[in-house]
Amino acid sequence: MAHALASTAGGFGAARFALGLGESGNFPASIKAIAAWFPVRERAFAMGIVNAGTNIGALVTPIVVPVIALTWGWRAAFVVTGAMGFVWLIFWLLMYRSPAGDASGEPISADGTRSQASVPWSQVLRHRQAWAFIMGKLLTDPVWWFYLFWLPKFLDVRFDVKLAKVAAPLIAIYLLADVGSVGGGWISGAFMRRGWSLNKARKTTMLIAALAIVPTMFAPAAPTLWTTVAVVGLAAAAHQWWSTNLFTLPSDMFPQRAIGTVVGIGGFAGAASGFFFQRATGAVLQSNGNNYTPVFLFCGLAYVTALLVIHLLVPRMLPASVGEPGGADR
Repeated sequence: MAHALASTAGGFGAARFALGLGESGNFPASIKAIAAWFPVRERAFAMGIVNAGTNIGALVTPIVVPVIALTWGWRAAFVVTGAMGFVWLIFWLLMYRSPAGDASGEPISADGTRSQASVPWSQVLRHRQAWAFIMGKLLTDPVWWFYLFWLPKFLDVRFDVKLAKVAAPLIAIYLLADVGSVGGGWISGAFMRRGWSLNKARKTTMLIAALAIVPTMFAPAAPTLWTTVAVVGLAAAAHQWWSTNLFTLPSDMFPQRAIGTVVGIGGFAGAASGFFFQRATGAVLQSNGNNYTPVFLFCGLAYVTALLVIHLLVPRMLPASVGEPGGADR
């Protein structure tokens, strides 16, 4: 809501910084709550539903925000969307409770482990498992940020789709992203129910997503608007398919007391790389006359590269021995 009070570029930047601080705890808390309540084979599906909620917001935005902005001005759009956070907060405070504790009152998660004191960053960063998640976020989060911030501009440059007409293409893309989020979470659990190992189920599911994103490289050459929407929509669905499983990796490989720390560090890495990638995207487009081909080339190959890095770091996805001697290289 602070964005509505900004009157300069600096004020708007400060408001955006405050928004980042406020929303930064969302995913670490969500993933830790899922790890506390759900067994391993169900976590990706639960995460997929949570992730789909963010896409529903993105789905509603191109319908509601242009109407609000064109009718009452851009400040009103920020006030309305900012107020929605208070609605969520009310439901969270009324509905959420911690898992039942043992005789000592110490919470017990769904896998039977007890929640303990958090783990220092220095200890977490000694583990390859943490770096697998961090690198996955660092390499692929910029792509989703690109879709969020640059897609309307790309559709405008390529097909002259203005603000008032951008809703339908964006709705289609984010609806597909919702399907990918829930579907990607369900399928890895389905693989495990068929007897697949955690390592094979997660990585196979992520490989399917990574390969489905490759065709996005050809989006700038698509001949029609809806062909482009189909290609980008598939990539958006595959990203959420990927992201849902990537978010479960910390809970797959770390004890509950370290999950929030790992997710927080990975989220920082993804946000930082996303920031610099958007700056680089602007510089590339300015220098080559709005030619999006190099940007989409990166988007198409980012996930295959990230999965290779993850596999090299954690070929068997063994649990991290947090707090134990010699655990860093497992």
